[in-house]
Amino acid sequence: MSVSVNRSLASRNRAGAVAVLCVALSSTALAQWNSWEADFDDDRKPWKEIEAKLPPYPKAENLVPFEASAGNVHQFFIDAKSLSVDEDGVVRYTLVVKTAGGATNVTYEGIRCELRQQKYYAVGQANGNWTRARNPQWRRIEYQGVNNPHGVLHQDYFCSGLSRKQMPRSVKEVLQLLKYKPTLTTE
Repeated sequence: MSVSVNRSLASRNRAGAVAVLCVALSSTALAQWNSWEADFDDDRKPWKEIEAKLPPYPKAENLVPFEASAGNVHQFFIDAKSLSVDEDGVVRYTLVVKTAGGATNVTYEGIRCELRQQKYYAVGQANGNWTRARNPQWRRIEYQGVNNPHGVLHQDYFCSGLSRKQMPRSVKEVLQLLKYKPTLTTE
């Protein structure tokens, strides 16, 4: 009887040792994989913004309309000639908003897809000139309310991919979506 008990204990010890070895090897492999993945993690690479050059003031014939949200009384447009996807990954564009009260607001802006951020570079003046934005800073795009052009541009037009790995679409893709997209996200 003691021989079979000893064999049973030896079997359990071997099984336990194999389990410990498997856990140790998988932990080591996982640590190495995570280290390797970190080399390619976009959040760790230094990002440098290029200097934004102001485009020509928008002309009516270059404005492409889009719906910022259901029930919105303002009209929203992107100046197709100003739209660019630059080497720093920023989608830059001129936004024109015609309010229900008759005012027209013109801004030159940028959106960073992967961080869901927006920045004002300049504000358009009634005389057709630009004024550089005061203290331009990247700010998080919040999806809220009925007046949500930045959230809609980010999610429905400018950016593709899953949340953390969103990449800017090409100018051609964005213009196709602006011209032909029938329904939009409304939050």
